[in-house]
Amino acid sequence: MREHAGVAREELKQSAAVTVAVLLALGLAAAWSVLIPGVDAWDNIVAAVIGSLRLTGPVAAAFAAWVALRKRRALRRRALTPWRALKAPLAIIVVVLGSFAATVLVLAVKTVLTEQSGRLSLPGLGVGVAGLALYSVIGWIAGWALPRAVTPPMAGLGCYGLFTWLAEGQSWADRLAPGTGEPYDLFQGFSGAAFFDQTIWLVGVTAALLLGWAAMVTRQALVLACALLAVLAAGLGVARLLAEPEPAAAQDIAYSCQDWPITVCVHPGMRAGLTELGAAFTPIASRLAGTPAAFTRVEQRPLDEQLKPFAGLAPIHVPDLSAGFADESASEYLESLAARCPDTTADGYREIVMAWLRGEPLPGGPLPEHQYAAAWFSGLSEHQRREWLRMFYSDFQSCRLSSTHFGGGPAQAATRPTPSASQVYPVYPQPTAGPPPSWGPEMSPKGWQ
Repeated sequence: MREHAGVAREELKQSAAVTVAVLLALGLAAAWSVLIPGVDAWDNIVAAVIGSLRLTGPVAAAFAAWVALRKRRALRRRALTPWRALKAPLAIIVVVLGSFAATVLVLAVKTVLTEQSGRLSLPGLGVGVAGLALYSVIGWIAGWALPRAVTPPMAGLGCYGLFTWLAEGQSWADRLAPGTGEPYDLFQGFSGAAFFDQTIWLVGVTAALLLGWAAMVTRQALVLACALLAVLAAGLGVARLLAEPEPAAAQDIAYSCQDWPITVCVHPGMRAGLTELGAAFTPIASRLAGTPAAFTRVEQRPLDEQLKPFAGLAPIHVPDLSAGFADESASEYLESLAARCPDTTADGYREIVMAWLRGEPLPGGPLPEHQYAAAWFSGLSEHQRREWLRMFYSDFQSCRLSSTHFGGGPAQAATRPTPSASQVYPVYPQPTAGPPPSWGPEMSPKGWQ
């Protein structure tokens, strides 16, 4: 078996093959966890492959540290030329980038089978490549500086902790770590310029660390000069990255729409959810017809935009297309029609109306007046309920609903003793089948009894 500076080449090849396989498996698993479920968009793929570095990066750092400590033990203080010093860490970078390329290829195969919205961001892939190289160089330097058996796992854990802290830190710090920021919004889109500046920073700091280490072990002034140039490049990347303005609230997109039975429009990457959204919102549109909240169009809006329903349009949020997404969007929209009431009594009346709009059984509530109101409201037809909501929509929105809106409330309770205890039992009048034939706006709800 041939030896390379005291390290078996076959052993290194086998270790590299195992590392590539492990990185590929971890990369696919991590990328799949970052993918927004059900979304067909290239931005989704880019975010996934960059997000996979959370797991693959520390593994790459641990592998690089393992090779570095074995390399240093094998050299035994031998003199190194710049090329001989850089050859091994560059080979490690090539190995780990091969696993990254395989991850991108597997996800790309998935995407070509379906129509994807947008386009692939090459600067985004550059961030992934540069970030993985940085992990590897940090691991290499750690393994060389501390050639101990515990160094590889400590290098991996240290990298994981460091970059997780950066990603979850202040707004300026999270730009330094290779990532996109999570969660992200498809309406926001990714900035190619920001990705390019982030790549400059990552490549610069990677080169500065690697060349700085090479200058230390080779004592070559030229290598040190190159390391200083890399520091300048890294500084330029940071300056450009921090000077990058905050992204706009949303980008103009061409919606994908379904026009029957109501118009439902979503981001092109979420067009697979049109049918389910239409089925969820059509009954709501039917119940709200003729009221101030009536709508004929449902439109997806950015996640950071507050939902403000207005005439004819129902804005919604759709974070992903996971199971139950349509019901969650419908529930969020209905909650935006009228905020919860601070008063328990008023909120009980609001919940009766909300249950009807959601298509759920009317809640009785803990109070007798709520139970009577639910019974009274259940006696109305769908048409009468829509007319009722049209007349009292402003009271519904402003938490002013009371017993007078639901037939006037229960009559004074009658009491009767029981053989075992003296308890009070309320006796309610039977709710009427509906309001009288006259439906003038001036009519008092008390006349509906």
